[in-house]
Amino acid sequence: MSILNAEHSKVLLMKKIFFQGCSPELEWGSTAIVEKCDGLPLALVCMAKFLLGENELTGSHCARVCHNLGHHMEKEADFTKLQQVLVNNYSSLSGYPLRTSLLYTSVFPNGRPIRRNTLIRRWLAEGYVQCQYKRSDLEVADENFRELIDRNIIRPIDASNNAKVKTCRTHGIMHEFMLHKSMSDNFITSLHDHNRSNFRHLFIQNHASGSTLSSNQRTSPASDDAAGSEKFRARSLTISGDAGEAASEFCRCELLRVLDLEECNDLEDSHLKDIHKLWHLKYLSLGGTISNLPKKIDKLHCLETLDLRKTKIEILPVEVIGLPHLAYLFGKFKFGKKDLRKSEIAEFSQRKSKLKSLAGFYADGNPGFLQLMAHMKKLKKVKIWCESTGADNRGLPHVSKAVQKFAQDGMDTTGVRSLSLNLGNTMGDFLGSIQEYCYLSSLKLHGRLSVLPQFVTSLCGLTELCLSSTNLMGHDLSNLRKLRYLLYLKLVEDDLGSFTIDNGDFPSLQRLCLVVKMPILPAIKEGALTYLVSVQLLCENLFDLSGMRIEFHDCLEEVALDSMVSTRTAEMWETAAKKHPKRPKVVFLKRIDPSEP
Repeated sequence: MSILNAEHSKVLLMKKIFFQGCSPELEWGSTAIVEKCDGLPLALVCMAKFLLGENELTGSHCARVCHNLGHHMEKEADFTKLQQVLVNNYSSLSGYPLRTSLLYTSVFPNGRPIRRNTLIRRWLAEGYVQCQYKRSDLEVADENFRELIDRNIIRPIDASNNAKVKTCRTHGIMHEFMLHKSMSDNFITSLHDHNRSNFRHLFIQNHASGSTLSSNQRTSPASDDAAGSEKFRARSLTISGDAGEAASEFCRCELLRVLDLEECNDLEDSHLKDIHKLWHLKYLSLGGTISNLPKKIDKLHCLETLDLRKTKIEILPVEVIGLPHLAYLFGKFKFGKKDLRKSEIAEFSQRKSKLKSLAGFYADGNPGFLQLMAHMKKLKKVKIWCESTGADNRGLPHVSKAVQKFAQDGMDTTGVRSLSLNLGNTMGDFLGSIQEYCYLSSLKLHGRLSVLPQFVTSLCGLTELCLSSTNLMGHDLSNLRKLRYLLYLKLVEDDLGSFTIDNGDFPSLQRLCLVVKMPILPAIKEGALTYLVSVQLLCENLFDLSGMRIEFHDCLEEVALDSMVSTRTAEMWETAAKKHPKRPKVVFLKRIDPSEP
């Protein structure tokens, strides 16, 4: 079923309930209904039918109904049809693991964007993915996620380069249904629930669904357990907003596998002093109030994912890299030690690192991370920020050697091997020292280049390429045509200059994204880019069609323009799209900040 936008949802609600008009207070309450129903017509109709039978029809009453919607859907006859649809959606899912994975999404606050990879890693940490045949757990989890998207049970928000959903969220009504069911099944509940001890997953959502916890709720779990001896069976704890005193109590959940504190506003470094006691922990994410990690974190031998992207942590304890099962490490940090001793490197190499994603670290005068990269045999994704001051480029040769070693290690493998390199205030010419053939599936380069490094056009299997703020133009960019397997090309520059894409260039390209200030676009000849399905032209100064002939591209499904283009330009593109045999959709996007690749 297609969904309505907020304006059309309100119109439908007005027709069903407020046919005689409504006061400002009642209109405020109707906004809560529109948000909760999330554009689903059946939900709006059922909600209207229920409210018409209520004696009190005020904005505050509407808000209370929304807050307790899960209870009303289960008990009230007006919601029977909606309840049946939701139950059928849930019951039709293939197998217990997939249904459990769906229920698990209700641990996040309603409306909060959920990163696809975050959700998948949490499923894996919880053991909710069952490996089938010769496929890996990650492949099965990815398939489960796609099924939930395809069935429109969870909504995509943003798509990545390869058209995979990057972030998502659950429908408001579906979230209420799943949360109510999860609580009924002793699966998920709030940390403030008096019966919390027997639940598998706990959460604190201080700002969930537009509400705040009352002052008597914002207390430690010990508040009703004077002896402080209450034990929890919870396998996960997710905190969004203010946790209050509970921020210092999570270590009493001794069986935790997942601890998500990324959105916790009042967490302090001191709250982490006993985190090493959570021996079963597999997933840990921390937020913007944390600036240091305790050294005892090396006791978390089961830890697989450590997400520090939102923290203020710049110096990473060496002990973290030595964690035996760590596979995913996210942040932006460097080692505090000037250099690693040979004995430390040898010890690390013997441990057989399981790191798959290292995104990322600073490469400066300290070659520590770069030295260890050579011993990370399972590494598939790397992000590096180059840092140099003045003429001090001591670390740059180490970068080129590490990049070459990383890319060459993939020569005998297939699948994803991704490198993101931010050149910072350095010149990227040192990359010219990479001469031999290498394998990367994805490459992102951000920063100044005087010439396109030769290794880029020699990469085997490159399917995704992003060049941003490189200052490359015309001739250098035209050399990219040699990339026969490229599926996605993104160029973020002030001025691309002029170059031509002829028939036979980029023979596999499906998606083209150009983020520019000057409205000078490549000249695409008839017969070129046969398989193009999406073109994004993010230039607010774009004039008319700027020489683009979309009728040349039979497979085109989408055209994305800068939301700031003139009305005349927007109308011309929409007219051209209507004349195209496939009638590609025309969407308008905000211009992307090119500060990151």
